[in-house]
Amino acid sequence: MFFQEPELQYEVTVEEPDPHFAKLLQQAIGGQEGEMRVAMQYMFQAWALPKDYEEYRNLLMETAAEELGHIEMLATAVTKNLRGSPKQMDDDARETAATAAAMTGQNPRQFLSAGQSAMPVDSNGVPFTGGYIAASGNLAGDLYANVMAEATGRTLATRLWEYTDDPGMKDMLSYLIARDTMHQNQWLEALETLDDPVPVPASFPQEQENQEYNYTFISTRCEQQPDPGYPWTQGEAPDGKGQFSYAPEQPGDGEVVAPQPDPMTNNEPNRTDESTTNGSNATSGSDAATDSNKSNTSNESNR
Repeated sequence: MFFQEPELQYEVTVEEPDPHFAKLLQQAIGGQEGEMRVAMQYMFQAWALPKDYEEYRNLLMETAAEELGHIEMLATAVTKNLRGSPKQMDDDARETAATAAAMTGQNPRQFLSAGQSAMPVDSNGVPFTGGYIAASGNLAGDLYANVMAEATGRTLATRLWEYTDDPGMKDMLSYLIARDTMHQNQWLEALETLDDPVPVPASFPQEQENQEYNYTFISTRCEQQPDPGYPWTQGEAPDGKGQFSYAPEQPGDGEVVAPQPDPMTNNEPNRTDESTTNGSNATSGSDAATDSNKSNTSNESNR
């Protein structure tokens, strides 16, 4: 179950309303790097865990609930940046949404569809999609995905912080950046509590995978290159189960030839047997027909 309190997780103030910045903040709400993504991602990951993983379920659900609070903070920031803009800008916006977009750089739908408030969309107005969510049912894989999600989210927040000059917005973003720092570290720490988290899934017997290529870096260059001596081409692998090696070329074998399709799913090319087996004769016959037509035309003209 969920509970809610009628206050923000952290104070949100806007000293200089900026409709264009409101549009940019939408990326942190409904974008691929946004708070809707991580909130839903952590929830669905938690709901997949069995009872004996209770500590991880609690960690995921606590963080998911916190991310819902971040959505509320950002939505508040968007609304304050839109509704607190200069009156002249609002008057022109009422005349035409196109004028509002041209004057302020705001998303017209924030005016037309949401009454100058936040929407579950990104900065281009594209609706949020569940396709952003990574919830595989494998705890180790999901924790790695969470580190990436927090890394990209923190990158976005720092770019927004750099973009704005508004003290209130900088303060809010500074808080969100700090929380992303914590979340990155908590997911990494949670990974440390797992036995053999790499490779994912650890439950698959490694003796069943190809032993020649499971720790080999394969070069895809046309001309063979020497081993560059990087940490990922030689030495012990991070999982401690193999030694890195280097292959200057891909294994390469077989032809890229598709098997014959089912006749019900394929339209045969419209051609005759003669055209495929005796192209020269078909061409000769065509030339003869052309000569015959010319002869007939000449005879008609002489009558």
